[in-house]
Amino acid sequence: MTTSWSPTLTLPRPVSANESTLGGAPVPRAGLAVSPEQASEVCDSRMLSEWPARETHARPGAHLAHVGLRIGLPLAVAFAFLLLWHAGVRFSGSDLFPTPLEVARGIIELGQRGLLLKYVVASLFRVSWGFTLAVLIGVPLGLLLGWYARAFQAFNPLIQIFRPISPIAWIPLAILWFGVTDMAPIFLIFLASVFPITVSAIAAVQNMQPVYLRAAQNFGLSRGELFRQVILRASLPQIITGIRIALGVAWLVVVAAEMIAVNSGLGYLIIDARNAGKRYDLVVAGMVMIGLIGLVLDLLVRQLEKFDEVRWGYAKR
Repeated sequence: MTTSWSPTLTLPRPVSANESTLGGAPVPRAGLAVSPEQASEVCDSRMLSEWPARETHARPGAHLAHVGLRIGLPLAVAFAFLLLWHAGVRFSGSDLFPTPLEVARGIIELGQRGLLLKYVVASLFRVSWGFTLAVLIGVPLGLLLGWYARAFQAFNPLIQIFRPISPIAWIPLAILWFGVTDMAPIFLIFLASVFPITVSAIAAVQNMQPVYLRAAQNFGLSRGELFRQVILRASLPQIITGIRIALGVAWLVVVAAEMIAVNSGLGYLIIDARNAGKRYDLVVAGMVMIGLIGLVLDLLVRQLEKFDEVRWGYAKR
C-alpha cells in the first residue's frame, strides 16, 4: 500500500558538531530531517558492526552445553524421583503399591496383550475430537466477544455461569443423551475445553496494547484487515497459553469419563485393573501412560510458539 506523503524522523544532537558515526555509518547533524530509509540504513549498519563482537563472546561449546543441560536436568530429576519412589515402597513394607520396576513390567504386559495401544488410541481419539471442536468454537467466539463490547456484555454472564460447573457433573446427562458411546466423553471433553479457550481469547483481545490499533488505523486498514492482521496475531500468544491449559483439563476429563461412561481407554484400564484382581501395578501403569502422553501433547502444542506470528509475544525468544 502506497501513501502520498513521506514521514521524517529527527535525530537527536550528536556528539560532533558536524556529524558523528554510529556503528561506522555517518549520522547527520541534529535537527536535520532524514527519511525512514536512511534511518533504517543507520540502524542496519550498527547491527552489522556489532555482530562480530557479539559472536566472539560466545564460547565454542556453549550451545552443546546448553542442550546437554536442558536434557540432563529433567533426566536427573526423573531418576531421583524413581529412586525415592522405590525406596519409599521398600521402607514402607507395602505389598499393594508397586515399585517402578513392577510398573514397567505391567506396561510390557499390557503391550504384549495388545491392550496398551488399543486403550491409548481410544483415549486419543476422544480427546482429539472433543478438543478440536472446542478450539474451532472457542477461539472465534472469544475473539468476537473480546472485540465487540455489546456481545461481551450480553454473553459473558452466561459463560461465567456454565464455566465453574465441573465436567464430571455432566456425566449423568451425557450418558442419558448419548448412551455408553464415544459421544459421551467427547461431549464432556468439549465442555471442559471450550470455556478456558474462550476466556483466554476474550482476555487476549481486551488486554491488547492500544499502540497496535493506533498503528493500524494510521495505515488505513479496513475492519476485516484490522481483525485478521492485527487483532488475531496480537492475541495468538495468550490464546496458545489458554489452549495448553485446556488440553491438560481435557486429558483429565477423558480419564474420568472413561471410568464411568465407556468400556475402553486408559481411564477404563485403571478402574478395570483395580476391580479385576486388584492389579495395582496395572493401575499405576495406566497413570504413568496418562502422564507421559500428557507431556507429549503439551510439547506438541508448544511447537506453535515457534511460528513467527507467535514467538514475538514470548520473552527470551
